[in-house]
Amino acid sequence: MKKVVLYTKGYCPYCRKAVALLTEKGVDFTNYDVTNDDETFSVVKAQTGWDTVPQIFIDDEFIGGCDDLHLLDQKGELDKKLGI
Repeated sequence: MKKVVLYTKGYCPYCRKAVALLTEKGVDFTNYDVTNDDETFSVVKAQTGWDTVPQIFIDDEFIGGCDDLHLLDQKGELDKKLGI
């Protein structure tokens, strides 16, 4: 299985939706809650150019946010990207 990393905020419904999809698929992932961690979030924002969450990476490839994750799943491409 691939390395999956999410940057989320505790109050974000899209973050919860992304986490739910990955959990449903049985994917192990690392979740960094940046709700009160401006330093880490600044680094991620500089890397991606995005200032919203969630920010989702699969094997260090930035795939986008919640909608992007679900679109990959709808297209049947997410499982392949995840290696499941």
